[in-house]
Amino acid sequence: MKNNRILLAFLIIFILILAGCQPKGSNSSSEATASTKENSVHPLANKKIALIMQINLGTFSAQYIEGVKEQVEKFGGTVQVFTSEGDLAKMASNLDAAINQKFDGILIDHGTKEALTQGVEKAAAQNIPVVVFDADIAVKDVTVLQQGDEEMAKLTLTKLAADAGGKANIVKIWVAGFAPMERRQVAYEQFLKENTDIKEVAAFGAATDNTALDTQAQMEAILKQYPNEGEITAVWAAWDEFAKGAVRALEQAGREDIKVYGIDMSDEDLQLIQKENSSWEATAAVDPKDIGRIQVRYLYQKLNGDSPKEKVILDPVFVEKSQLPDEAITTNELHEYIDGWGESEQGYTEELKALEGN
Repeated sequence: MKNNRILLAFLIIFILILAGCQPKGSNSSSEATASTKENSVHPLANKKIALIMQINLGTFSAQYIEGVKEQVEKFGGTVQVFTSEGDLAKMASNLDAAINQKFDGILIDHGTKEALTQGVEKAAAQNIPVVVFDADIAVKDVTVLQQGDEEMAKLTLTKLAADAGGKANIVKIWVAGFAPMERRQVAYEQFLKENTDIKEVAAFGAATDNTALDTQAQMEAILKQYPNEGEITAVWAAWDEFAKGAVRALEQAGREDIKVYGIDMSDEDLQLIQKENSSWEATAAVDPKDIGRIQVRYLYQKLNGDSPKEKVILDPVFVEKSQLPDEAITTNELHEYIDGWGESEQGYTEELKALEGN
């Protein structure tokens, strides 16, 4: 009996010792899961991206921002938008703030080389990658995206001339000081040289806090100067905010004899083009959401250590009112009627596609 009790005591002690040596199941499982999760995080995830904008105006800008945010979020990052209300000094200050706050990457929308070059060089010196849209920045290893501005101008002006039978009196709505506008103006001047029966009878334009409304008021004044049919054949608008104002002025005046040809496209623009008896005949554009997405992809190429080319041209598409359905649609559906609209793969790499699925 005594030997049995001693043996039992030894067995109990041995079992307790074994139990004490075993790791606790729940903690071990949690630690293993955490370790696996940590190891699965993509090195390009969790990046903080700054978007520095000269002007955040209208639905085009809203859809562009949406494209930027959508793509960054798919890559597991976050975006902070710095708006400058058209003030270039504030834009330069916003760029400096983004650098000082140590953002992982910086996107720039419009602006001028005079206002931004110093800040872009500072970002480059601190190894913060920068990708620019529609600003003539020339800094080594900085990628600049631009729409095919001259091509967009040619497409719309050629359509204007064809519709008018090669002879027209036109109003130009345009503003200096923006790189894409300057490129569109080059094509416009060349077009007038080659089409001597196309005459410019008036020109105006300004980028303001309410460009479309101000354009409408100015266009209404022009219509009073030229009240008779035939005095104005068409309006060529180098920006969709200009086109919106012109279309509304013509609608208010009941001037169905004057047609509008614009550049850029947004949901609001599409509504105006599709409206019954709309004077807006055609536009050339790149999907604003795609612009944002593509710009982000090139930034992430840089974050990945790639060296994309310094100049990237985005191919425009041409949209005619006659191609659109009777029922109202949005730009999300426009690809069903216009070849090449939206869903661009430009800027993708296999690494970035893998990042999206991470």
